[in-house]
Amino acid sequence: MVKLSSARESRLYGPRNDRNRWEYINSGLYVLAVLLLFAGFTAQLPGGSIGGLVVVLIGLVIVAAINLHDLFAHMAGIGYRIGMVRYDIQLGLVELLVPFLQFVGSVVTFVGVILLLSQLDTKYDGELKRHATNCLIVGPLIWVFGSIHNGCQIYERADSQTQILQTSVHMPFLMGSLLFFVGGFFNRRHAYADVHHWGSRIVAKSWAWLCMFGCLLFLIGGLFNLLKVYKMQQGNGLRLEKLRGGAQERLCHIRGGRDSLSIEESSPVRLPTVGLKPVPTPVPVSVS
Repeated sequence: MVKLSSARESRLYGPRNDRNRWEYINSGLYVLAVLLLFAGFTAQLPGGSIGGLVVVLIGLVIVAAINLHDLFAHMAGIGYRIGMVRYDIQLGLVELLVPFLQFVGSVVTFVGVILLLSQLDTKYDGELKRHATNCLIVGPLIWVFGSIHNGCQIYERADSQTQILQTSVHMPFLMGSLLFFVGGFFNRRHAYADVHHWGSRIVAKSWAWLCMFGCLLFLIGGLFNLLKVYKMQQGNGLRLEKLRGGAQERLCHIRGGRDSLSIEESSPVRLPTVGLKPVPTPVPVSVS
């Protein structure tokens, strides 16, 4: 359920004039989705609630949309030139693969919750029960893989503040995903404990508790992500990473120019000439 946590400049959240506002909206919606999920799982503690599961579904839909937005934001940042991953491996393994995995994991978990709702107050169906419990394990497992990829970032230009913020974001995401994954196994074991009480037994309290604690970790990561976005939007904000392996130069060449930072880093150092007088060049005198 986590989202992409990247320190790259190659991102384009919405139109250029509104990119900063859309990035704030993206991060804020993630925090809202986590709060909805927390409320939905809390509603399962008294004994199970259909309304709580519906709230969980709404939160999963928002998270899936956010990760899809992250994916297209980084694809737009490179002009949808997927071939750039040949030059920068991190672009493919982090900026593109992570939001895709989180989107797929959210969809799988959504399907699992839908199957739970379809079985409440209905006749016992062992096949649907197996699919539901498996989806609630496989979905968080995909989140775990995405969280691991989220942490596989290489820093060359980023300062210590950037790296601390990045760690404060993706570590809670990873631990929260693990709690959801473990909770899925507890839920499966509880669901198979009594096949005659499918509707009430499938929503195990242990599953709800672990998912609640996972949501708290997601909330911590989401708040740090908001702080990171705020720092990135400042005029003197964090130093962000550029594309590597020649991908940045190729992208600038395709767009017909180079960014100011590339020009500044590649240009020679020039001394100030204010107040200096030109030195006259001596003229050779011929001796007759």
